[in-house]
Order: sequence, then C-alpha cells, then structure tokens
Amino acid sequence: MSHALLVIDVQNDFCPGGSLAVTGGDEIVTGINALMPDFDAVILTQDWHPAGHSSFASTHSADPMSMIDMPYGPQVLWPDHCIIGTQGAAFHKGLNTDAADMIIRKGYNPAIDSYSAFFENDHTTPTGLFGYLQTRGIDTLTMVGLATDFCVNYSAVDAANLDLTVTVHTDLCRAIDFDGSLEAAVEGMKAVGVKIHE
Repeated sequence: MSHALLVIDVQNDFCPGGSLAVTGGDEIVTGINALMPDFDAVILTQDWHPAGHSSFASTHSADPMSMIDMPYGPQVLWPDHCIIGTQGAAFHKGLNTDAADMIIRKGYNPAIDSYSAFFENDHTTPTGLFGYLQTRGIDTLTMVGLATDFCVNYSAVDAANLDLTVTVHTDLCRAIDFDGSLEAAVEGMKAVGVKIHE
C-alpha cells in the first residue's frame, strides 16, 4: 500500500453546464475511471461550500473572477458553485465513486476557501488528508481532475512540500486558464518536483 490516485473535484458545477464550468471537464471521466484499478487506494475530493461563502462574488456584490484581499491573502471571487447538498456539488454521474476509499470535502468553512486537498487557503489548517495517507502508508500520489491551475495545482504543490512523490496526469485534468494561470501553475508544480505526465 503506497500509491494512491487522488481525483480532484470532478463535480457537476465544474463540468459543462455547471456554474463554474471548465471547458472539457466531462471529457476526463472515462479515463479517470479506467485508471482506478491500477492504484492501491482511490481518494476523491469534493468542493463543499455553504451558501454565501466568502469566496463567492455574490457575497461581496462583486464581479466574478475579480480579486479581494482576505486575512489569509489574495482571493479570487468565484461564481456561486458547489453549494452543499445541491446537484452542482454532486460528483459527475459518470465518475466511479464506488471505487473511492475516502472522500475529502473541502471549502465548508464559510470564512476561508480551500483549493488544496491538504490545507485550506491559509496554508495552515489541515483537511486531514495527510494524516490519512500516513496511517495507510501511502507516500506516492497520482493526481487528476479539475481544475489543473487551481485545485489540482495547489494539491500537488502541498503534497510535494509534504515530501510525497507526486505525478499530475495533465491529460486527465482540465484548466480554467484565467490570466495565464495554467502556465504559471505548471511551472510552479515543476519547481517543487511534481512530475507532469502529459
């Protein structure tokens, strides 16, 4: 037991027709399902926001994709998305959720956003994933999912900084690519030793 597949935020709101749709977000589902049997463990993450979350543009009467300074640093203000209990927060219907050993929900604290599967955006408050991996003896992760330049990127960088071996399959990810964010994310991941599998 050493190698896990981490499937990040393959949810309806990030797929075509969703409130924060990533282009081609649904195209990766079949490939992700096909990978699952190759791993010792499969872990899914799920963005899980209360209504009125502090990262929503509507909460601040601001334009989506504008920026605000929060106590923990700069924050993109997103369209309302992945609200707890809604169809938008549900996993894509094609995703094989039965294969999951664990589901990590993140972003449920109304005061702070949480891109990474490991920490909230203050880079300090843990989600509990790292402790789970340690107790399972897992030290190697392959990451897929949505979106490459935000939640996948933050998760991969945090994992590498926790001395885990990390590979991101960019062919099974899709990006928002907002203002050059994809190129910056890929370079940032490489800089901390994340392997990029295209």
